[in-house]
Amino acid sequence: MLFSFIIPVFNRPDEVDELLESLTKQSVKDFEVLVVEDGSSVTCEEVCRKYEERLDLHYFKKPNSGPGQSRNYGAERAKGEYLIILDSDVVVPEGYLDAVKKELESAPTEAFGGPDAAHDSFTPTQKAISYSMTSFFTTGGIRGGSSPLRGGRGGALDKFYPRSFNMGVRRDVYLKLGGFSKMRFGEDIDFSYRIVEAGYRPRLFPDAWVWHKRRTDFKKFFRQVYNSGIARINLEKRHPGTMKLVHLLPTVFTIGVIILVLLAAVARAMIYYDAAHWHTWYWICLAALAPIILYSLIIFIDSTIKNKSLKVGLLSVPAAFTQLMGYGFGFIESWWKRCVMKKDEFQAFEKTFYK
Repeated sequence: MLFSFIIPVFNRPDEVDELLESLTKQSVKDFEVLVVEDGSSVTCEEVCRKYEERLDLHYFKKPNSGPGQSRNYGAERAKGEYLIILDSDVVVPEGYLDAVKKELESAPTEAFGGPDAAHDSFTPTQKAISYSMTSFFTTGGIRGGSSPLRGGRGGALDKFYPRSFNMGVRRDVYLKLGGFSKMRFGEDIDFSYRIVEAGYRPRLFPDAWVWHKRRTDFKKFFRQVYNSGIARINLEKRHPGTMKLVHLLPTVFTIGVIILVLLAAVARAMIYYDAAHWHTWYWICLAALAPIILYSLIIFIDSTIKNKSLKVGLLSVPAAFTQLMGYGFGFIESWWKRCVMKKDEFQAFEKTFYK
């Protein structure tokens, strides 16, 4: 068998239904599917039964241990030469496996990954979040690969490291490296780093893209990117030298926005308290807000053009600020706890980092 899809799932039966339906439409049929239920209270067992005759499908239940360990559970039971890791909130286009197979036939590799895009059926908020995660203007398009539907062909400021929403690894390499660690967040990047450190070179397969729903509202999205910010410091501790300029940009952005907003607030207050120089304070206030307004306009215009929607363009502004500042706040907290307070990984994030 050539491919084994491994899909960890936690309380998302509807999403699994869409993903499995998309897998039935693949032109390449030499694959199995392993769905690993990670201690869900709302399971997808009934959904999986619908596809037993349409797919070589294997359904497993296990106690909750996080997505990384659930992927390892599936990998230990997989038979394919290549393991393809997908998140449960993705949908694959009909030509996905065909694109993967062609890339492997043209230039074999031990590990690979593909980009993501927003589907027409996604809500405006989902499209805005997808834009913020793949746009050059939010660092998404320069962190190792952007959407082919947006013209991206790979990272500009960093190497390509596969992410767990769309990642492929040769099974013997996966097992040799021990799969995913027990990190709660950033475990996919940790695995990608270990793949590279072992002498392998992951490749971006630009045509092997998926539709990725990501989060459905800004609150959940903030939590996701906040956790990514936390993970960055932990990843640097595990893999010294892997932190690049691009990883610092969201934190610089966050601190800059806070300083500019505070400066604008002070200047606005001084307009009333220092009436003799109100015009000076007025221009200081405008100057402080100008970079924020200009950045918002760039995001709005770029997203509106790419998504062909004014609503998505408007929603992309708060999505961009949520992504950058959520990541920035998580990074700052992790830096304080790990680098200043000198706590180890588990002590620093005992309640939220591990399951």
